[in-house]
Amino acid sequence: METAAEEPWVDISAPLRDGMVHWPDNPAVHITRVMDQAKGDDATVSNLSFGAHTGTHVDAPVHFIPGAKGVDALAFDRLIGTARVLEIRDAWAIRVEELRGHSIQEGERLLFKTANSSRRWPTQGFLPDFVFLSLEGARYLAERKVRTVGIDYLSIGGPGEGEATHQVLLDAGICIIEGLELSPVSPGTYELVCLPLRIAGGDGAPARAILRRRSAPSSSRA
Repeated sequence: METAAEEPWVDISAPLRDGMVHWPDNPAVHITRVMDQAKGDDATVSNLSFGAHTGTHVDAPVHFIPGAKGVDALAFDRLIGTARVLEIRDAWAIRVEELRGHSIQEGERLLFKTANSSRRWPTQGFLPDFVFLSLEGARYLAERKVRTVGIDYLSIGGPGEGEATHQVLLDAGICIIEGLELSPVSPGTYELVCLPLRIAGGDGAPARAILRRRSAPSSSRA
């Protein structure tokens, strides 16, 4: 009978670290140890302080649409299932011309691997020239009725049009994952699991995201 060869899961979440890069007007990242067994405490306990859109995270509709759903109300099928990692060649933005070449279908989950990944963004300071999804690109994806989009930087929208880009995607019911660490993966088709924290009514939440490549079945005898 046919059995699928099992591939390993790859973590595409940016590790949260004290002082790590964050969006300029968002809260800074502080992770401090308030109890420590090495100092005689009964247990080791850390205090976490950062914004909801820190590191790898999911945007909720209410992030840009007043009165819309929070991150705790997102459907699981937006964040779990088959996804394609698309390599973007344009070093400035993800534009319609390049998107057309990927035969994008309705209902797809798309993760964009751009030049941001090669710059190892989680360990750098803020990169004002990050690659982003153009507003026209967002409109094109909305027309194609994709299910989910993800990008390898802290925002999917670029300077001057970030708010509009988010609104186009969220108005179309498209789930947004930002801050992916895609340097370990190649373009292709994968299984995606991305679960944000269940923050009641939250405008967004940090998430753990993993991928496993989908492989063709291999033949074996029963």
